Amino acid sequence: MVSGVSEGSGSLVIHRPDPRRHRYAGIIPGFWTTSVDQLWDLWAGEIGGAQGRLTTGHPRTNRLTHRDGQIDSLMPTVSAVNLTTPLLLLLLWAIHPSMATNWLSLARLPRSRPVSGDAPCARLRGLSSGQVGVCRARGEVMESVRKAAEMVIEECQHQFRNRRWNCSTTPRGINVFGKVLHQGTREAAFVHALSSAAVAMAVTRACSRGELERCGCDRKVRGVSPEGFQWSGCSDNLSYGVAFSQSFVDEQERAKGLSAGRPLMNIHNNEAGRKAILHNMQVECKCHGVSGSCELRTCWKVMPPFRRVGAVLKERFDGATEVRLTRIGSRTALLPRDPQVKPPAARDLVYLAPSPDFCHLDPDNGIPGTAGRRCNGTSRLAPDGCELVCCGPGYRAGRAEVVQRCSCKFSWCCSVRCQQCKNTVTIHTCRV
Repeated sequence: MVSGVSEGSGSLVIHRPDPRRHRYAGIIPGFWTTSVDQLWDLWAGEIGGAQGRLTTGHPRTNRLTHRDGQIDSLMPTVSAVNLTTPLLLLLLWAIHPSMATNWLSLARLPRSRPVSGDAPCARLRGLSSGQVGVCRARGEVMESVRKAAEMVIEECQHQFRNRRWNCSTTPRGINVFGKVLHQGTREAAFVHALSSAAVAMAVTRACSRGELERCGCDRKVRGVSPEGFQWSGCSDNLSYGVAFSQSFVDEQERAKGLSAGRPLMNIHNNEAGRKAILHNMQVECKCHGVSGSCELRTCWKVMPPFRRVGAVLKERFDGATEVRLTRIGSRTALLPRDPQVKPPAARDLVYLAPSPDFCHLDPDNGIPGTAGRRCNGTSRLAPDGCELVCCGPGYRAGRAEVVQRCSCKFSWCCSVRCQQCKNTVTIHTCRV
């Protein structure tokens, strides 16, 4: 039996394949732009040409329509159909769940559009069916999820601003970073880790601000610390944010099952992102006493700035481990492709496939190339150096006039007044 087709009584019975069980997702990367309906109609049309009576088919009805208007769930016999393997594989490949990071498209919604409630949740493009269920059950948190999507895009573009791939986004659609993330590369590993961390942080921050009814400050942090200060105040309730991040961000991977390489990779990197927060928690304190003598100190735990989390994950990106799917007894695991490399720790990022060079324009795969990019002409070895960014075609130097603030003075009270100065600077850009 092939997914989507079953044989019986000399005929083929059509079933829409279950996306979560579909084997071919990701193995035919050259057909990202083909829609499910187009492939389905192409397949049905090819069958119709063989029989002369079949006109259309649709994946949502699981039935095929004759020209006489009758509905029939049976396909023609196998011998009458030229069912080419590539076409069938294309159809099966296309019917797969959306990318696990498609929820980042929430960042593109206008602020006035609601992101909670039964009807609004069902209309949110980019969410899997499980994420829609989370949206309906815990709608008050979805505004934090939208904020997390904005955080991911902004931080990714900051951390990769000097790299060949600079987290450029597509002009529209639910696949915010384009098809770069379809492969299990380092870039996909970083975005997954950053996304899970952003959701955990945004939800935790909303808890601490009293914006969510079901959570608040972490009251478990109490007593006297080994350093002698009193735990008090409003510690960030990271456990609640992490739990929500696991239920929302990891949902699509767990729905697929954790026996394939890509879901295992994504789950590992999602957890690494959340651990980047946990292992960088900070302590803030307030002194109590006469004239600030700090006779008594009360302290509480706070999350690190998201910029710090992004920097930590960027370091993990640079040291990420290439892995392969390995069966160990009755289970599967990700082990280093190079047996000389030690197994990755829980905080490390892992990837399955090498990255493209990102040098040349490839619109189909969402790669803008580096032509016209600004680079650092005075540096050779740094990541933003022109020799690395421009990939070989070279770069050109030009002069431009920029306006900057200068001669700033403090004016009592309380403002800073500056003059506008024009300077001529040298700008280096990659050749086309």
